[in-house]
Formats: sequence, structure tokens, C-alpha cells
Amino acid sequence: MLALVAPSILFMALFFVAPLGLFLFRSVDNSEVPGWLPRTVAALSSWKGAGLPEEPAFRALAEDLAALSGSTALPLLGRRLNHDVPGFRTLITATGNRVDPARPGSMREQIIGIDPRWGEPLYWQTIRRERHALTWFYLLSALDLRYGAGGGLERAPAESAIFLDLLGRTLGISGVVTLICVLLGFPVAATMAGSSPARANALLIFVLVPFWTSLLVRSTAWVILLQNQGVVNQALVGLGVLEKPVPLIFNRLGLYIAMVHVLLPFMVLPLYSVLKGIRPELMRAAASLGAAPWTAFLRIYVPQALPGLVAGASLVFVLALGYYITPALVGGPGDQMIGYFIAYFTNTAVNWGMASALGTILLLVVTLIYVALGRLAGLERLAVR
Repeated sequence: MLALVAPSILFMALFFVAPLGLFLFRSVDNSEVPGWLPRTVAALSSWKGAGLPEEPAFRALAEDLAALSGSTALPLLGRRLNHDVPGFRTLITATGNRVDPARPGSMREQIIGIDPRWGEPLYWQTIRRERHALTWFYLLSALDLRYGAGGGLERAPAESAIFLDLLGRTLGISGVVTLICVLLGFPVAATMAGSSPARANALLIFVLVPFWTSLLVRSTAWVILLQNQGVVNQALVGLGVLEKPVPLIFNRLGLYIAMVHVLLPFMVLPLYSVLKGIRPELMRAAASLGAAPWTAFLRIYVPQALPGLVAGASLVFVLALGYYITPALVGGPGDQMIGYFIAYFTNTAVNWGMASALGTILLLVVTLIYVALGRLAGLERLAVR
């Protein structure tokens, strides 16, 4: 058996576990600063962070930047430090291109003469803080935290503190979509489970129809259907339900409609597989013993359906958390979820550390949700027994 599953295990390890681990490692990786500023890092290791460092630190910085001058490492180093302090990129680039360690005289005066910002402790404190091979900067930024002037943690300014709100928005949208899928999917799955095999198969085909087209096509189709002159608005106006078209696209309502349409089958399928295993005579037995239909449903049917509900809800919720294409096409500026910003930091800002940090936070949230749902399902099964 081990020999049979070994290829699958090897494939998962090489093409899923290893890339995922490397991507998540970027959230704490800080090899650029100690790798490109080795002399400066060594000189600042004994500096306490108060005032400006001594002349050897300025000379070490000059030698490190001069060694990087003319290479691609200089702007990359500046971009890395610019994540900590805006303006660091121009500071590093200008200093590296103009500094001359061989020039006699005070290196401190030469560097501050190139750019007076080197006379501020903030920039030296940043290099000293990032001197280690690992950093908490990206993960803290993903939680709207940053290092203050004294080295302690503090909240990010209101204009840049967006990630906790982004995480809350992502969880909120995913929760609402999951709830709608439960309310719509449970009656469909129950109808399929109580139908004849032929009717259940026909209904199953309708449930699987969305899988026959790509996610991009389905999302784009909703843009056409929900726009002001689209089929939905024109039908409602024609039937007299509305006096004029209402905005159904590029807002939260359109996003809910499109996401539920895509994710509803992921709720119906696992729920149906559980519901069809519930014996119908149990409900009849409860009715014969005097239980009202609603009581029998809540006390007999729902506890047995709970594993399917948990499986479907967790599947829909986790898939909704990472949605990117549908919110980008159908949602408005205030409806973008965390997947959009992961793609932005990966492709546009080229800040893989921040993208990895957001992915790590999202992975931790998903893990906690799975653990909580697993415990809930276990307690419910224990209660039924």
C-alpha cells in the first residue's frame, strides 16, 4: 500500500507542500539586509539605538553601498527597506551611487552631505532592527502593527491601517455567502435525497451544470446580466416590479449573487451525500410518537445532517475566503477581498513578503475555523449518540 501511494505523496510534497512552505517562509525571510549590508550590520550590532552611530558604522555603510553600486542589488535593497520607511529606496540608491569610501576625511560628514536624512536616527534604527535573517515586520504589518520610534509595537496610522478591516470584510463576505448557500442548498439537497433515483439524477445534473463553464466566464456573465441595461433589470422594469433600473453590479449585492451561484454546488453535493443516508422511517417514527413536524426536523433530521452541513459550509467558506476573480469583476472598490491584495503585492508591488504574510494570516484563520468546525461536529455526533 505504501508503494502504491508513494507517487501521490511525492507529487504532493514536491508540487504543493514545498512551494507552499517556501511561499509562507517569505513572510519572515529577511536575507536581503544582512546579506547586502554585512559590514553595516556588524557595526550596528553594538549600537544601542540612541542618537547616531559612531564613525565606523558610517564607513561600513559606505563600503557596503559602494560594493553594490552599479548592480541590481542596490535598488532591490532600497525597495526592501522602503517597506519599513517610505523614502528609503531613493536614499539608498542616491547614496550608493555617490559615496566614495576611498575619499579621505570623515565618512559621517560625506554620507550626511549626500543626504541629510542619514543624520536622523530613524534610518539607522531601521537597519539595526532588520539586521537579523528573520523578521516579524511583514506579519506585524498584516495585523496593522509597526515598530515605533522607541522600538516598541504600536498601531499603524489610520490612513494605512487597512489589513484588519480587510480581513474582517473577507470573513464577513464569506460568512454571508456561506449562510445563503446553506439556506438555498439544504432544501435542494433534501429534495434530491427524498426523490426517486431518476429524479435525483436529473436534479444532480442541474446542480453540476455550473461546473461545465469556467469561473471567469460565469463571473463575466453576471456582469452582463446584472448591469443597468442587463436582462435582470430590464425584466424587472418590464414586469412593473421596478420603475427604473437599480444598481445590481459593482456592489456587495452583485458580489453575493455571483459568489453564491458559483459556490452553491459545493454546499449541495456533500450535503446530499449525507442526507440520502438518513432513513426516512426515523421521521415517521417521531411523528407516530407525537412529535410535531418542526420538532422532528430539529431533533431527528438536523443532527444527522450536521456532518454534511459542516462539510459543505466549511468547503464554501474556505473557497470564498480566497476568492479573487469574482470580486474583481463583479464587486466594487469596497468589496475587494484579501485575495485581491495578495495578487496585488505579488504581481504589481512585487512585495512577496507582504503577500506571504497575508497568506499566512489567512491560512491561520482557515486552520482555526477547521479545528472549531471539527470540534463542533464531534460534539454533535457525541450528543446524538
